[in-house]
Amino acid sequence: MNDQQLMRYARHILLENYGVEQQKKIMNSNILIVGLGGLGSSASIYLASSGIGNMTLIDDDVVDISNLQRQILHNSSRIGQLKVDSARKTILDLNPEVNVNIFHCRVNEELLHNILDPIDIVLDCSDNFETRYIINSMCFKFKKTLVSGAAIRFSGQVSVYDLRDQNNPCYNCLFPYEKMDLLENENCSTTGVFAPLVGIVGSIQASETIKILAEIGSKDETLIGKLLRLNILDMSFKTSKFEKDNNCVVCSSKFF
Repeated sequence: MNDQQLMRYARHILLENYGVEQQKKIMNSNILIVGLGGLGSSASIYLASSGIGNMTLIDDDVVDISNLQRQILHNSSRIGQLKVDSARKTILDLNPEVNVNIFHCRVNEELLHNILDPIDIVLDCSDNFETRYIINSMCFKFKKTLVSGAAIRFSGQVSVYDLRDQNNPCYNCLFPYEKMDLLENENCSTTGVFAPLVGIVGSIQASETIKILAEIGSKDETLIGKLLRLNILDMSFKTSKFEKDNNCVVCSSKFF
C-alpha cells in the first residue's frame, strides 16, 4: 500500500481486528452488485469508499426523477442516463482506484455463467423474486457467497448465504420457489418505500460484505444462516436463524 492509500483507509486500518492485511484483502477483492436502485446505491458507495478493488455492476434501467428520493448514486443532471453509467461515474469520483465493470441488461443465467468465476461476493440489490431466484441458483452453482437485501414501505431484511459450504442454506431454503405465489412481489413504484430504509439495508449489505472479505469476526458474527428483519417505523430489529432445507430444489443433494 502506498502513502495515499494508507491515508484514505486509515480509519479502517485503525480499527481493532482490522489492519493493513485486512485492507489489502478488500483491495484485492472482486464483487458483483445486481441492481443500482436504493439498496445498490448505498451498498456500492460504502464498498467503493472502503477500497473494493473490482466492482461489477448490472442494471437495465435509466435514471428517473422518481429515483432521486432514495437512489443516492444518481442526481438530477443524469435523468435519462443509464444507471450503470451514472453509478460508475459516482463511484470513480469517490474512489478512482476502484476498477468498475458495467452491464446494461437484465440479469440472466448466461451472463452470470460468463462473469461469476472470479467474483468473491454477490450482492443482490434487485427488486423482484424472479431475479433473486436466478442469482441464488447461479451462486450455488459457482459456490459464491450471496448477500441479499430487500426493502419496501418501512420494512427491510438482509441475509447472507455462504454457498461455498454445502451445509449452509441458500435463498430458496428460506423462500422456496414452489411457494412463490404466497410471497408478496411488490415494488416501491406501486407501494412506496421510506428513503432512509434503503440506505440502512444497503449499508448492512456492504458491512456484511466487508466483514466476510476481510475475515473480520467469526461466522456467528455475520448474517450467515440468519434473517435480519427491520422496521424503521417502530425502530425494531429482529434476527432469526434458519437451517438448510434437505428438500431444497436448488441446494439439496437430492437434486444435484
